[in-house]
Amino acid sequence: MQNIKIKDLPSKWDTPAGTRHTRRTYPVRLTLRDAARIQALAEIYPGVDTDQIISDLLSAALDELEADLPYVQGSRIVARDEFGDPIYEDVGPSPRFHEATRRHLEALEAEEQPDPG
Repeated sequence: MQNIKIKDLPSKWDTPAGTRHTRRTYPVRLTLRDAARIQALAEIYPGVDTDQIISDLLSAALDELEADLPYVQGSRIVARDEFGDPIYEDVGPSPRFHEATRRHLEALEAEEQPDPG
């Protein structure tokens, strides 16, 4: 999976490519200003529909949020760096987020499988 930065979205929208999406939808209510900005982006990037713009913006924001989750040093040493210094486990939200993401991704992928019968 390719992480994309928000600043890279305009160039992505200039050359849209296929991306795998879930069958689920997630209805959201936008503020008037955000809705206007989504419509403005759809206007200046006519090859990209509003659903794709919202999806790409959300994906980029989640990538940035994930990268910025705080590291909280635990007491257990999980590895050593190239200088032999200890690397402590992360007991902050990041490992819980990764584990929960993995579980939900597996469940969503199972939902997307064609019905065998």
